[in-house]
Amino acid sequence: MSDLRFVRLGFGDEAVEYQEAWQKQRDVHAARFADEVPDTCLLLEHPPVYTAGRRTEDSERPLDGTPVVDVDRGGKITWHGPGQLVGYPILKLPRPVDVIAHVRRLEDALIRTCAEFGVETSRVEGRSGVWVLGDPVEQRPSVGGLSLDFDPRLTDDEFDPRLNGPEYAPSNAGQRREDRKLAAIGIRIAKGVSMHGFALNVNPDNTWFDKIVPCGIRDAGVASLANELGRDITIAEVLPVLERHLREVLENAEPRPREIVRDTAPVAVPEAERTPV
Repeated sequence: MSDLRFVRLGFGDEAVEYQEAWQKQRDVHAARFADEVPDTCLLLEHPPVYTAGRRTEDSERPLDGTPVVDVDRGGKITWHGPGQLVGYPILKLPRPVDVIAHVRRLEDALIRTCAEFGVETSRVEGRSGVWVLGDPVEQRPSVGGLSLDFDPRLTDDEFDPRLNGPEYAPSNAGQRREDRKLAAIGIRIAKGVSMHGFALNVNPDNTWFDKIVPCGIRDAGVASLANELGRDITIAEVLPVLERHLREVLENAEPRPREIVRDTAPVAVPEAERTPV
């Protein structure tokens, strides 16, 4: 892959409004398609905002009517805001694009970044992004004083964590020792060039996620580097480390076109195309 250019758009008091960053993505995407700029990764923080991918259901949005920005990426609803490091890699990839391979490369860079700070992360089958794995179910503390056999999330598809108190809140998944997402990934490929990207929770207020059903997942939660480490950590500390690992992974990659298998059976949309950021 070609050399990767990083553009730091704004952090802290200079955090970039989502719509402004989205337009910047479109501009860079058009320039990359025309070979006017090299592969580019935009890095930034957003002011608090909920964004919803194409598969978001009404039952996953905030109950109080908080505005949500509907976007053209795959996946479902998520939150962006202070303390979260957002990256939009805008890369020209060989067509037809192997979307899953692209997502795996982003996951690799994020996993390496977390490991450098002493947080072990992994993938969860069927769920893209970077995860801190929880304890085995039988070793987790009981939820709400009940046996896990009666945990409604295990048997009730209509269970709504937004209505059932802090013991079920996504932000408290670490206390429950459940799987919890540390970095979300959601992309769009247009004309062979990627858009959107990832969001790494460094030190955000994760209770923002409690207003929604993050990524449409009801039986897991969210994490942050600060909570997992038990200490303060800043975007400024993480930024150069993440850039280094993104450069190592993406510049050394040799993307290949997706292999097309001729089959009369219906083709499922790859999960990687349906995952938020």
